[in-house]
Amino acid sequence: MTQQSGINVQPPSWELIMRLRYLTVLVLLAATSTAYAQDRPTGFLTPSKNIACQFFTDNGQGLLRCDIMNTDTRPHRPADCELDYGHAFEMSAKGNAGRICAGDTVLDPSLPVLAYGEVWQRGGFTCRSEQTGLTCFNAMQRGFSLARGKQEVF
Repeated sequence: MTQQSGINVQPPSWELIMRLRYLTVLVLLAATSTAYAQDRPTGFLTPSKNIACQFFTDNGQGLLRCDIMNTDTRPHRPADCELDYGHAFEMSAKGNAGRICAGDTVLDPSLPVLAYGEVWQRGGFTCRSEQTGLTCFNAMQRGFSLARGKQEVF
């Protein structure tokens, strides 16, 4: 015990120090996991890791973009596209689907794998992973089917 200005001050016990440290670690872990969950992309990879999809919100509207890494053929790039073409597909929750001109990718190895036979749903989109490829569609039944040998927009 120490005395400061006539007041008896007890040093903190070892147990109290350890509890405070433990509490601090828990608070930091909770803050980190919450931030990580908010920053984590929403989407999936197919088991082959050849197709990746991510869900985005743009001005309150849901968008789904899927990229296929390897295909047997690539379509001819339009003259007005100065980036890559043929690997990226996008659709809104209530609009048409199509190939897009893109210089980036949504492939993210941290995305979970959507096993063959499984269905993924988010924001009005439904995707089904099968050994023959991936099919995704929106509430208007517009979408695309992606496989190494063939990509179709419907």
